[in-house]
Amino acid sequence: MIYQVYVRSFLDSTGDGIGDLAGVRAGLPYLKKLGVDGIWLSPFYPSPQHDHGYDVAGYCDVDPLFGDLAEFDLLTAAARRLGIRVLLDIVPNHCSDQHPWFRQALASAPGSRERGRFHFADGRGPDGSEPPNNWHSMFGGPAWSRVTEADGRPGQWYLHMFAPEQPDWNWRTPEVADEFDQVLRFWLDRGVDGFRIDVAAGLFKHPELPDSPDPEADARTRDSVNPLAWNQPEVHDVWRNWRAVCEEYTARDGRERLLVGEVSVPTARDHALYVRPAELHQAFFFDLLSAPWNADVFRKVIGEAMQDIAGTGSTVTWVLNNHDQVRTVTRYGEPTPEGSGLGAARARAAALLMLALPGAAYIYQGEELGLPEVVDLPDDVLTDPIFRRTGSRARIRDGCRVPLPWSGQASPFGFTSGAEGARPWLPQPDYFAEYVTERALADTRSFWHLYRDGLQLRSRLPQLGDGPLEWLDTPPGVLGFVRGAGPLRGDGLLRGDGLVCAVNFGTAPTPAPVSGTPLLASGPCPAGVLPGSTAAWWINDS
Repeated sequence: MIYQVYVRSFLDSTGDGIGDLAGVRAGLPYLKKLGVDGIWLSPFYPSPQHDHGYDVAGYCDVDPLFGDLAEFDLLTAAARRLGIRVLLDIVPNHCSDQHPWFRQALASAPGSRERGRFHFADGRGPDGSEPPNNWHSMFGGPAWSRVTEADGRPGQWYLHMFAPEQPDWNWRTPEVADEFDQVLRFWLDRGVDGFRIDVAAGLFKHPELPDSPDPEADARTRDSVNPLAWNQPEVHDVWRNWRAVCEEYTARDGRERLLVGEVSVPTARDHALYVRPAELHQAFFFDLLSAPWNADVFRKVIGEAMQDIAGTGSTVTWVLNNHDQVRTVTRYGEPTPEGSGLGAARARAAALLMLALPGAAYIYQGEELGLPEVVDLPDDVLTDPIFRRTGSRARIRDGCRVPLPWSGQASPFGFTSGAEGARPWLPQPDYFAEYVTERALADTRSFWHLYRDGLQLRSRLPQLGDGPLEWLDTPPGVLGFVRGAGPLRGDGLLRGDGLVCAVNFGTAPTPAPVSGTPLLASGPCPAGVLPGSTAAWWINDS
């Protein structure tokens, strides 16, 4: 299980209201106690922070906002002592408009080597005033911006599938691949255990940059995939090369390096192509992020993943939350500020379901506290470029990025070590007092203890290791499966040493699929009954 650390919102060691690498290091004992195998760090590279670090101005350094390379080395050394692996977030699809190579491209002539590292093109129309094609940015508006040439005249356009401050690299230029090979080696030489790859299905664009046949579809949602700008076949050569680099380092010391991709593609079958034996080790399976709270939908999504992805020999990489999505507590219902509502119950049940599935599990910071989405941030504090580009609050991501509450009864809830009155970079609501870490650790009924207990069992029970699952016949609205052994006997007892996981997606109780008291449950669960919005595990302890 990998824990996603959104560095600027995890823990602030300097008092400036922004989390940093020293804060992550201070939080490592907490993560060890939770039971994580590794951490994935959001980008901390030099950046103007137009997209909070996903606009990278330099790939081989640390932004002073977060520390320096010496602090990074202290963090990785501390993590290794605790047995926690460290993954870095690498951003190969685009960079910052402040990256030296892009500044050189702006200062160079059309057709130059410097411009060839990016996607520069002449505009359409008699005066070139129209974008080269009809592609839309994932953050809203056109995917092209026009530059002013050295002589002061309006000039070419450059492609940015995200914000204008994030020009896309042109991976058809060999220099780009060579540069990223050096970036990988720089961090691997510093001891990292692998990389989470941003926009891993991007990188290559159709060589002719033609119009999209359905531009409005690409404009409707951030998560739409333009088939001309995503999932081009050449991208697989990149992952084969990166895998070879990782294997080279593994051969030196026997320590496996991990590549996990952010892969947004139409189907599980497309997804499976990225995790073939010589490519990425893992790729996030995002379908549960968009699945409604429905047993039939969850079974279909899980079944397709097991058939198409696990069939490659890779593991499915399950995720319920991340820094781009509405948190499950809010997504699954309308919680009360205290977190005791329907959304919270469903989020707890979904967590146990995920931890019982074969494959890898990634959780997002605060998920283990049951944090809800902060939905009422005022407009004047919003920082998401989607809001700046569209003026709409729809699909903005600030609400899941509010800094974590650690202690106390009022903001900053122990997040910052600054003087009294220090303000986190996004305001924390008063009700975060109900979710502070110190309170969660003291309450055995909390989300934190549910995650910790689930992770302990997951690491200890062979039934929850590699291997298939077998679906159970269950009543409507209930999802159930067996891990590690055959099906139930006719008397409702487990055959052999299997583990059963069952989830009641409804609100009314149903008979449990297994007699006896559960080994672990997401809520009160008496023997023989599976309450509504509850998940439970049973194991043969005879």
